[in-house]
Amino acid sequence: MNSLQVLLVKEFRESWRSFKFIWIPLVFILLGVSDPVMNYFMEDILKAVGNMPEGFQMMMPELQPLDLLMASTGQFQLIGVIVLIAVFVGTISRDRSSGTATLIYIRPVSAVSLFMSKWIVAALVAILSAVLGYAGSLYYTSVLYGSVSFKDALIMIVTYAVWLLFVMALTVALSAAFSTGLAATIAIIVIPIGGMIDSIIGSFWNASPWKLVSYGVMLGSDTALYDDYWKTLAVTFGLIIICLVVGVWATRYNRSRTKV
Repeated sequence: MNSLQVLLVKEFRESWRSFKFIWIPLVFILLGVSDPVMNYFMEDILKAVGNMPEGFQMMMPELQPLDLLMASTGQFQLIGVIVLIAVFVGTISRDRSSGTATLIYIRPVSAVSLFMSKWIVAALVAILSAVLGYAGSLYYTSVLYGSVSFKDALIMIVTYAVWLLFVMALTVALSAAFSTGLAATIAIIVIPIGGMIDSIIGSFWNASPWKLVSYGVMLGSDTALYDDYWKTLAVTFGLIIICLVVGVWATRYNRSRTKV
């Protein structure tokens, strides 16, 4: 086995033993299920709670299946991405601070293998979690509201998987370059807050990674321009490659500064 295979097995085992392959997907499943279930039973919940003014009537909007998937995607973006950043932002920096990285540095392991093993496992956990989250959302949406076409669901899931590849590439690269606290701060500013900024002033440009998820959702309702979607997809893949290169360089740089 080469060094990448050995490190991949090590990272996979560590993630499994720390239950990342269990509790993170459960978080996404809960987020995916919550919107279709809560919206469907909202009127019953309000009646059960009581304490409403006499004569009060609440008109619930008539939601379409795609609306529920959009709501689930918003939950993933708001909570799910924060969870992933919090879990994986220290994947390399914590090894440096604890001295564990030194034990790896003394072995014939390349910086490419070390960084890529961290990113691949982080991306695998993230994508698995999102797929299971969408599966839960699709199941309850189809049961309670109506079916969603396989094509629309597939485009949405694959597009979100690409977005998560970018999120994990940036997060692990920041972990390779900075301390855990600084990496977490930058990741929170760049990813979630960057998405908010893009939603406010993003009308001045058509292609950015923060638009990729919304384009993937809108393609299901035929309201997005395919040219913008493919441009955004190309930009996102380009930034993933840049993050990987920077992450490998930062890993190699910090390794050269470590005294073993």
